[in-house]
Amino acid sequence: MLDATVLIIDDDDDILLSARLFLKQQVKQVITCKSPKEINVLLSKNEIDIILLDMNYQKGASDGREGLYWLEHILSIDKDYVVILMTAFGNVELAVKAIKKGATDFILKPWENEKLFATISSASKLRESTKKVKKLEKIHSSLQKDLTRGFEHIVGQADEIKQLQHTLLKVSPTDANVLILGENGTGKQVFAYEIHANSQRKNQVFMHVDLGALNENLFESELFGYAKGAFTDAKEDKPGRFELADGGTIFLDEIGNLSLPLQAKLLSVLQNRTVTRLGESKERRINVRLITATNMPLNEMVAKNTFRQDLLFRINTVELLLPALRKRGSDILLLANHFMQVFSSKYHKDIQKLSVKAQEALLQYKWPGNVRELQHVLERAVIMSDGADIAEEDLQLSPQRYTQHQAMPDEMALEEMEKMMVQKAIGKHKGNISKAAAELGLTRAALYRRIEKFGI
Repeated sequence: MLDATVLIIDDDDDILLSARLFLKQQVKQVITCKSPKEINVLLSKNEIDIILLDMNYQKGASDGREGLYWLEHILSIDKDYVVILMTAFGNVELAVKAIKKGATDFILKPWENEKLFATISSASKLRESTKKVKKLEKIHSSLQKDLTRGFEHIVGQADEIKQLQHTLLKVSPTDANVLILGENGTGKQVFAYEIHANSQRKNQVFMHVDLGALNENLFESELFGYAKGAFTDAKEDKPGRFELADGGTIFLDEIGNLSLPLQAKLLSVLQNRTVTRLGESKERRINVRLITATNMPLNEMVAKNTFRQDLLFRINTVELLLPALRKRGSDILLLANHFMQVFSSKYHKDIQKLSVKAQEALLQYKWPGNVRELQHVLERAVIMSDGADIAEEDLQLSPQRYTQHQAMPDEMALEEMEKMMVQKAIGKHKGNISKAAAELGLTRAALYRRIEKFGI
């Protein structure tokens, strides 16, 4: 059976019945109608792959002008529609004219079933091929920056990073939704791509969407797409990011920035696994792996009713918390050497190492911008360096951002406080995890992780 939806338009009930009875055994879905005036409604509500269009509708007509008119109308809606014209009056000149105007094929009535199926089968292959090419063109257009820049891989030996890599290897082969938490610049996109690269979808598209940079008015059109004429500048149909990511992974960065109305729209798509383009009413099924990220405290936002709890449940089947760079110890030098090599190669320089004073400065610095800031610092240092070593002055670090131990919060005291709050909530609710999690503003899964972390 062909995975195609066929629309048959003919004013003869016998023709419609005959075609439907035969084709319903050969294709996924058959839709019939008697008047071409219903075309707009049918195309807007259904994902049509092949259209069988009669050439004549007025009594006694045989010149095919009506069929050519409606052919042009259909192709003005979408030039990629596959249209097969049908007529009881064989005319070579008319067939040639129809093909020139964009028809895919031409079939005479009454037809032989084998001939009809062969024609439909060829048309279905053409439709699939056209859809694939169109999707690749849209992906290339949307992802041009990502395709040219490539992706960094995870670099680090800190215990927290090793544990995250261990979790990543478990999670990646599944289709579980992943929420990545961490300060700005900690490498959330790098981890997201690493999950995709180790998944069953690694040969499909990785679609990165920065929700923080997306204008609220463009949210629906960018994520879900739009139909031609949906608004003033909608000059052609455009699939959204979810459609382009079909079969692959979509990474929604800065999800905490979404307003409540947009959260509701996103939740509906994630629950139904369908999208509806602006200006259309038909639903399109999607198959994507979802990864999200934010630097915002979503559990606190849920408690304050600024983030939907049902959306949080939907996106955080697995939760990864990335550590700040200042907590990663010797990883700072490991990453610095990695970036030094990358940028030395990029700028054709022969830089061998970081000077001792440069290493000391890197370790003492606060790194408010985390790994991203370190990357920019090393790129600038490589550009500015005149010798084989990177000197402290090449780093150009802000003196106000060196570590001042007396001004830093006592991290051990904060952990002890968190442990005490977890113990208190569990004791108060006599071990009821759901009630304790609700009081703490956590999900059950997040609370279980803290219980394991603190050995409670």
